[in-house]
Amino acid sequence: MNIKILSRSSKLYSTDAIVQAAIKRKHNIQVIDPLKCDIVIEKRKPEIYYQGKKLDHVDAVIPRIGASITFYGTAVVRQFEMMNVFTTVESQALVRSRDKLRSLQILSKAGLGLPKTVFTNYGRDVSGVIEHVGGAPLIIKVLEGTQGLGVVLAETNKAAESVIEAFNGLQARVIVQEYIKEAKGADIRVFVVDGHVVGAMKRQGKEGEFRSNLHRGGTASVIELSDEEENAAIKAARAMRLGIAGVDLLQSERGPLILEVNSSPGLEGIEKATGKDIAKSIIRYIERSI
Repeated sequence: MNIKILSRSSKLYSTDAIVQAAIKRKHNIQVIDPLKCDIVIEKRKPEIYYQGKKLDHVDAVIPRIGASITFYGTAVVRQFEMMNVFTTVESQALVRSRDKLRSLQILSKAGLGLPKTVFTNYGRDVSGVIEHVGGAPLIIKVLEGTQGLGVVLAETNKAAESVIEAFNGLQARVIVQEYIKEAKGADIRVFVVDGHVVGAMKRQGKEGEFRSNLHRGGTASVIELSDEEENAAIKAARAMRLGIAGVDLLQSERGPLILEVNSSPGLEGIEKATGKDIAKSIIRYIERSI
């Protein structure tokens, strides 16, 4: 097959892992920077040019679209869809996954467990917002934040009021969530491909850090999911209509709670933690789908 990876760099761990997995399975694969693609829109004749050359005879694309290039990257994915090319992540699913508020609403409708969340349009009743999630400690997240950026743990109601009012003053939209104390600064990343869990790891934040992101000093270890956790991850990926998804969840006294569903999950942490060839699972997903 002729496969294209939409990625800013071939040197990224995830991109290179997928390239090597495709080569091992005898496929032709090329990394193309979506920002260097030109989209030609014409009646019944959608085309894409990359570095002056028309891209044709493409069987599948694997979007690895970073949050900072969502708009143009999604347009490129959508153009491939118009050319009847299979994509491991559909353009609309990618857009939905980047909207934290919309994602939570979709997951809520699907009946999945979530930390209690409040969103207001710069509302002045800050104390009421805090009360809705059970008071401090609580989590405040900027809607446009990624990889742990724009996430604040407020230990007291007074601190929470100050942070929320500051964000409101900057007109930065935030959501306020209850703090799940029993999670103890850890979460679980579940990697779902084509409706199946292909790997899972537990991420533990470093001492004094409530965020478990690996690039912030967190550690990762393999974990065996409970049936409830596995089912929740699969259901979350399905609700978001993502063929490939990194589902982040918390272990709580009331069962698994979904934090986020990532449409371009990294492979490095989970492959090293689990010893599993996740990239191979992605290539096999394409093989089954075409």
